[in-house]
Amino acid sequence: MKNLKDKVAIITGGNSGIGYAAAKKLKENGAHVIITGRRKEAIENAAAELNVTGLIADQSKLSDIENLVHQVKDQFGKVDILLVNAGISKISTIQQIEESLFDEIMNVNFKGAYFTLSRFIPLLNDGASVIMLSSTSATISPQSASVYAASKAAINAVVKIAALELASRNIRVNAVSPGPVATEIISKLGLDETSENQLLQSVPMKRMGKAEEVASMINYLASEEASFLTGANFLVDGGQSI
Repeated sequence: MKNLKDKVAIITGGNSGIGYAAAKKLKENGAHVIITGRRKEAIENAAAELNVTGLIADQSKLSDIENLVHQVKDQFGKVDILLVNAGISKISTIQQIEESLFDEIMNVNFKGAYFTLSRFIPLLNDGASVIMLSSTSATISPQSASVYAASKAAINAVVKIAALELASRNIRVNAVSPGPVATEIISKLGLDETSENQLLQSVPMKRMGKAEEVASMINYLASEEASFLTGANFLVDGGQSI
């Protein structure tokens, strides 16, 4: 059933992983989907595969975010679904981290996500759904991921406040927190066999999640079936955060 028919959906970081899976799911359910990313070739290829609109934007740069908002306004007018998904995951101990790595992670995961939400608010239709991608890292405190975890904990705090600020317009704001999911972002961590086994042992279901499983939760939150849900954080983690 196409329960998102004619809805306009923006997905940042939509060229791979969870963003790509969510774009596919929302389109299957009738939404007009726009994906964004900072790599031109990757966005163009993904947009062609999915038969959706692709726009170039680096979510770590406020100027890119504001330009994206202008493009969306000019081409589509209003937005019904905003999935703030773009993010990076890099690891370092607190003792060893460099300022440049701290800034890189926070600029994309928190500053970029924050201002994407901020600048898109005027374009949101009353009754819109905002979904911000968080992580179980904000809950389980993984070693060597202090900045990444902090960036996602910050997202969780913003979700609650945004839900309150936008409730008068019936705009729902929720977070989705995946556990370990078999995507490009996990591959880039370069985990050795021992570390990967430890990761799997932390999940009661003893497996990695699938991007499509997270996309199903995103699709649900985007739909009218979730019309009384706001300010919440939904864990899609195989029980990892228990």
